[in-house]
This record gives sequence, structure tokens and C-alpha cells, in this order.
Amino acid sequence: MASELKNLSSVEGTEVASAAGMRFGIVVAEWNYEITAALQKGAVATLLKHGAKEEDIITKWVPGSFELTLGAQYMAEMAEVDAVICIGCVIQGDTKHFDFICDAVAKGITTLNIDYNMPVIFGVLTPNTMEQAQDRAGGKHGNKGDEAAVTAIKMLALRDSFKKDKKQIGF
Repeated sequence: MASELKNLSSVEGTEVASAAGMRFGIVVAEWNYEITAALQKGAVATLLKHGAKEEDIITKWVPGSFELTLGAQYMAEMAEVDAVICIGCVIQGDTKHFDFICDAVAKGITTLNIDYNMPVIFGVLTPNTMEQAQDRAGGKHGNKGDEAAVTAIKMLALRDSFKKDKKQIGF
């Protein structure tokens, strides 16, 4: 997770599997475009770095972060992808709007993971300020888009490990 001591572009823990042969959908909110476009570019670059092909990455844009859930559902239903990465940025303001949007998007994306039995990744920044968003979209804390892409690859590798285990024990 993001903190002053962590760069979002550095991978910790297990190695990142190859993304070769995997298909990814990326749904990006247009709201706070400067930030979300940088996150999307980071996600695509990371997927390519780990072996995905450009033709196996589909990006679609939605008006705002609230629309990410439905956009991701469309992607899961119609685009024949293995994982969906949702990218957005909701900056804290003076009203409760921030809380309602963030809560709805988090719950919606969680539900899609379960309903579609596929990784639907929460790549949504929820900073207090534009400066904090910039720091996490290619600034001093790296790029949250990189982290979201790595998460998608790792979750697909986890899925594949269960399939492999199932074959090994005869199911």
C-alpha cells in the first residue's frame, strides 16, 4: 500500500509471473484525466514489460470513478478478458460526495470479483489532495497503475496455480 516509505512501482514478495497469453481489460475514469491517464499508461507499460501483447490489452474510458463498476462489468461480459483493471481518482473535497463515491466503487468492484470469478482490480486513488494524486501517478511514490497491473498478473497466476494443482490430483 502507498505510504511515504513505499514506491508503488517496486514489486515486493513473490516474483511476477509472465503475462504472456493473458488478456487484460482496463477501465479508466475520465474525471481527473491528468492522473488517470498517467495511471493507465503505467498499467499498460507494466503489462507489456511482463510479456502481455498490445493486442491483448483493451482500454475503455468511462466518465467518472462511479461508472467504473458498470464499465468493468461490460468488460467482463463482452471483451473476453482474463482480468479487469479499474483506474480512477477521487480527491477528497469539502462534502461527503468523496465518501459515497469511494464506498460505492469499492463495493461494486468487490462484487464483480465474486460475481464474475475473475480479478477485477481496484486501481482507484483516494487522496486528500491533487499533489498526493500526482505523487502516486508517476511522482515520488511511483505509479499506482504499475501496482494494479502487477496485482492483476499475480491474481491470474494464483488462479492458474489452483487449476494446475487440481489437474495434478486428478480432478
